[in-house]
Amino acid sequence: MSTWIITGCSTGLGRAFAETALARGHNVVVTARDVSAVQDLADTHPDTALAAALDVTDDTQVQAAVAAAVDRFGAVDVLINNAGYGYRAAVEEGEDDAVRQLFDTHVFGTVRMVKAVLPGMRARRSGTIATLSSIGARVCPEGSGYYAAAKAATEALTLSLRKEAAPLGIAAMTVEPGAFRTDFAGRSLTQAVTPIDDYAETAGKRRKDHDTGHGRQPGDPDKAAAALVDVIDAGDVPYLLALGTDAAAAVRASLDALHYDLDTFDEVTRSTDYDADPAGR
Repeated sequence: MSTWIITGCSTGLGRAFAETALARGHNVVVTARDVSAVQDLADTHPDTALAAALDVTDDTQVQAAVAAAVDRFGAVDVLINNAGYGYRAAVEEGEDDAVRQLFDTHVFGTVRMVKAVLPGMRARRSGTIATLSSIGARVCPEGSGYYAAAKAATEALTLSLRKEAAPLGIAAMTVEPGAFRTDFAGRSLTQAVTPIDDYAETAGKRRKDHDTGHGRQPGDPDKAAAALVDVIDAGDVPYLLALGTDAAAAVRASLDALHYDLDTFDEVTRSTDYDADPAGR
């Protein structure tokens, strides 16, 4: 049995992760901005679940949630950075305040949580940190530039953290889900208030009022939760865990596109090195 803290457990993948971890016998700190949304999980599992109010943009609440986890269960063994929401806008359409809030939640919220749990993990020389990203970080679809940028930032941070923390017995991983049948494309999706007509055929096609895929996504949240908990319980976590057939296809397509550009422009790339002098320097 280990102790998990999961952010954003009120609905969707976060709730599925919490339910699965609890079903496997783990202690779980289930969190949401509105703690009443997760109180039922604590009521159903009175010995192993603790409900905590947590807005990851609030330093005080982050520290309090981690302190509550340690006080109740003794330590935090696993952190799942799941809290977040979608934002769609052409790059030109993005409102400054909305973009700052998006980054504060996804990027700086992740950083706050990571910094809060790392001292305890370092002291014990063990722990796992999994951060939810998105295939959007790789495919960067029209209208999702800001969301993709925020998720790409968390992926870069996670890879550096993985290299820094591995010698200390701490594993860090990125999880890239595809499209899952959650409320992500419904209630949890925000967008720019004022569209620009010139982007109607690109970013405009992905606005909420044009979205026909909500409720028909191919991914099953319960299966995603089982897969993630299986991988973490096994103890050998990859840097990147793609969840969903669509996620795997998107990752492979993005790698193929990069390989194509590298091969096509290989001569240009190599032309920028210094010419060796006669001494071979």
